[in-house]
Amino acid sequence: MGQELTHRYTHVEAGLVENVVIRRTTDTDAYPSGWKYTLHLGTLQDLTLIRYDNAHEDTKGHELHTAAGDADVEFPGMEELIVEFWASADEYWDTIGGTPPRPY
Repeated sequence: MGQELTHRYTHVEAGLVENVVIRRTTDTDAYPSGWKYTLHLGTLQDLTLIRYDNAHEDTKGHELHTAAGDADVEFPGMEELIVEFWASADEYWDTIGGTPPRPY
């Protein structure tokens, strides 16, 4: 099954790393949403602050990982999810004066 890279970037600044990979996929058995994605913000010391992913969508669904733990989340659509991720990540970036690349 095919995957088409839709959006990808990594930004490292002031001890934080933001990594976003979004792919459109035709593998709807493994990814019923039609998307394969990882939206990650963490520290250079390997602490996950926020990560949305669907690495196991066919068995576990869509997940939110934080330093406090993991949770299943509803998938509102790719555009809505990236906006939600950026809003959450910006709270961290704002505290350090970081400037990740955003197309908005």
